[in-house]
Amino acid sequence: MPDLNRIFSIAGDLVLPVWLLLIIAPRWRWTQRLATFVVPLLLATIYAALLVHGGRVEGGGFGSLAQVARLFTSQELLLAGWIHYLAFDLFTGAWETRDALRLGLSRWLVGPCVVLTFLFGPLGLALYLLLRLVLRKEVEAR
Repeated sequence: MPDLNRIFSIAGDLVLPVWLLLIIAPRWRWTQRLATFVVPLLLATIYAALLVHGGRVEGGGFGSLAQVARLFTSQELLLAGWIHYLAFDLFTGAWETRDALRLGLSRWLVGPCVVLTFLFGPLGLALYLLLRLVLRKEVEAR
């Protein structure tokens, strides 16, 4: 059995520096490579291994909240779920910074959105989308 606490720590250690790069060095060419390819691929590999190792959970599934809760009684599948969040939130944060650079949005305005995406996923994305909507209209109005 793999050391799940160690895998949890490794996953966190993989994403945190990349989140920092998205905030402080969004223009560096390696920032996007790490955030959209390298780290998500590593996380996906860990995720797949956990899914295989986690096996089937009796009564688990995606048809009801109770079935999803049952899936997370497996420590391997719980960790897989966490890694799923880490990978997709990072990918989303990378898209936000890439899109903001393309649109010429201030990194000082986008930074809080990226931080919120790191901490609260969909809330950060929603804030970025609202910011993008407002600022794009301002840019187009000029």
